[in-house]
Parts: sequence; C-alpha cells; structure tokens
Amino acid sequence: MSMPLASGHGNWSIDEINANFKPTFEGRAKTLYSTLNPLEGSIKKQYNFTGKEKNIETHLSFAGGFGSRLLPKANNSKMENQNITAKKVYGRALVDREGIKAASNSQGAYQRYLKFPTMKCVENYTNQCGRILFGDGTSVLGRGDASTNVSGAGTEASPYLVKISAASFKDVNFEEKSYVQYVTGLGTFPDNSGGSMEGGDALTNVLEVVSVNVVTRTIGLIGVSSALATLAGANPVPASAGFCMQRSYNGEPTGFGKVLMATSSTLYGIDVQRRWQAGQLDAGGAGILTDMINQSFLERQHVFGEDMDMIVCRYNQYQKILAQLEETKSIQITNKNLKGHIGFTGIEYVTSTGKPCAIVTNRFADADKVYMINSKYISRLHRPDFGWFDEDGTVFLRTSEDEYEARYGGYWEHVMVPTAHAVIHNLAL
Repeated sequence: MSMPLASGHGNWSIDEINANFKPTFEGRAKTLYSTLNPLEGSIKKQYNFTGKEKNIETHLSFAGGFGSRLLPKANNSKMENQNITAKKVYGRALVDREGIKAASNSQGAYQRYLKFPTMKCVENYTNQCGRILFGDGTSVLGRGDASTNVSGAGTEASPYLVKISAASFKDVNFEEKSYVQYVTGLGTFPDNSGGSMEGGDALTNVLEVVSVNVVTRTIGLIGVSSALATLAGANPVPASAGFCMQRSYNGEPTGFGKVLMATSSTLYGIDVQRRWQAGQLDAGGAGILTDMINQSFLERQHVFGEDMDMIVCRYNQYQKILAQLEETKSIQITNKNLKGHIGFTGIEYVTSTGKPCAIVTNRFADADKVYMINSKYISRLHRPDFGWFDEDGTVFLRTSEDEYEARYGGYWEHVMVPTAHAVIHNLAL
C-alpha cells in the first residue's frame, strides 16, 4: 500500500524521495549484487576493509623441524604479507527530473518509476564485476586485429568501425551505450601492461559503443579520437593497441586473468613461486577431455591438499564437457552472502576424493579456458558503506542538465590464494 501524499503539498518532495530511497532499494540492490550468477553467489563478500591497505599473513611452507634419531633442528615458517589495496569501482544512474515530478503523487508511483533505472544500474554494475573477475586488472576489453583498416568518422552518421582480433575478442566485453577509451603501447598479447589511454583521465576522448557485430568482430564508436581519425581509411588498429573501459586503464580489481595465469613477477606483492601459483595445464590446442579435468584436480590435491569445488567455463566448453560425462546429476550451489537464498543449480562432477563439484557457465569466461575454483579462497573485500552513495545527505544529485544522478558502488579488491585454483588453457574452441 502506498504511503499518503506529503502533508500540505499533494506530492512527494525530493527530500522525501531521498529519505525513502535506501530503505526501498538498498536490500534489492544487495540481493541482485549477490545473485546474478552462481559464481557471484559463491564469492564471500566482506564489508569491513579499513586502513590504507590490508596485509594478510600468508604462510608458504611448513614450520618447525622433524627427525627420527636425534632431536631435530627447527625452522620458522616461510611467511610473507599479501598486500591488498582497494580499487575504486563506480556505477551511475541518471533519472529525468520531469519523470520524478510526474511520479511524485505517491510512494508507489515513485518506486515504480525509479525501479528501472536503479536496478539496471546495479545489474550493469554486477555484470561489470563479472567481467572484472575474469580480467587482469588492466580493464582492456579487446585489441585491434592489425589487418582491417579503420573506417568512419566517429559521428552518428558515420561511426568509427574497428575490427577486434580473434584472440582478444569477447563479445560481452562490448555493450552498446557503454563508453570506452583507446589504449596504445600494450605489451605482446596477452600482456596488457605498459599502455596509455588517449586523452588520459579527461573525458575528451571517451568513445560511445553504438554497435557490436559478433560475426565480424567489429565495433562501432562515436566520439573524438585523433588516433582513430588518423587510422581511418588508411590503417588498422595495431595489435599493440585496443580499448579499455572509460578512464579505467590499470585501475580495476585483480581478476583470474592475472591470478590464474601468472608464471612470474608478483601477485599481491608476493613472488610467484611453487606455493604461490595456480595450477596451469596447457591443452596445446586440443579439445577439453575429462582426463584433463581429472589431472588438474589431482595435481591441486597433491600441491595444495584440498579439492576445488566449482568448475567454470563458457558455453562452448560446457557443451563439450557435458557430452563426455556418462551421467549428469544436479547439485545445489550455496549462496554465501544471503541467508535463505536457495542458491543455484549446477551439473555435478565428482572428484577423486568423492567430493561433488559444480560445473557452471559464465559468459565472461575465456572461450579457450576451463577454470577450477576453490571458493573458500576467493573473497571480495569492500570498504564500509558499499552501495548507494548518500554522504551528502541525498542519494540524488543534480547534474548540469535537467536530471538527477545516483551513484552506486564503492572501493574493493578481490583476495585470492592462487595455489587453491587451477586453469586449463589453450583449448580448442
């Protein structure tokens, strides 16, 4: 039942709408944030990350000493700190002022009006969290194919048309109405480090995605880019250049693309080494086999001592795995963040220890990989008060246009123990 009209006005004021916004939409947003897909539901989310950084004591060896004939010499455990720093991850929703006024006659009317833009904002935010989870922290979405000339003029009538390389193209990374930025100077694929954004942090060179052709791997872009203007009609986007989310290069939380594929350098400030590296099986271009999955599980059991509890892959690999299983059983996947949520249903794989393991799909998984995850060793650490921003005393802020904006998100980082997980890569598509 709708609340009565604001006393003496006959309409809800913006202050009253603000006061009722978070009680109405905060719970819904949190539910959506934790339930959009099975993997999101399995990642433990914590909201108490305070201080400049968090140092997690990480043991990389046994401690003490052991011997049989004489008293053994003891030694300390090899211990290092896992350094966690929060990244800024934002979502923004725009709400037309006239629309608010038109829906201000009752609480029910304004709730119905605001439900679409606010929930779509959270849905997009959660969607991008999924992309980030499978990314490498650089925000690079795809690279040029180095062979097809750029065309167009960056206008509505003639957008820039850019072809993305087959190796780096992931259609879900590019969505119409999203904004991206041109990046040059990237390392040899798949190393996305070393680049720089055209225009830096300014909005001048932000480009709107207006079309995505999945078959030809071509994206249409509108906006100002002197780099693309120079290439148009003459040259392709080189393999060392590509696109990232607007003003986000090297600013995203750490994802599987970095943690599971690292073979050198550091992860969270700790050198990649035997006890700080994911299991990695190179398929050499072969198709996925259940024997590869068995090998990966047995190897992690040997190195880490625990089974993984979830297999995640894109639809193409999921179909191939299903075709090889002699029988399929359903398994319920627990949501770790919401009490009473029944979770998701997946297909069961039984490990060598008899432990059931869910096989699920994820649209952001790389097409040539199968990920084996131990969800106990993945968490998302948030700063307090994650959600809708209201420190100014209002959720809705006036923009320079005849509209309001609401800001959603916060500051967080993924925390993973790489040794607990494994990946099969370079699989046939």
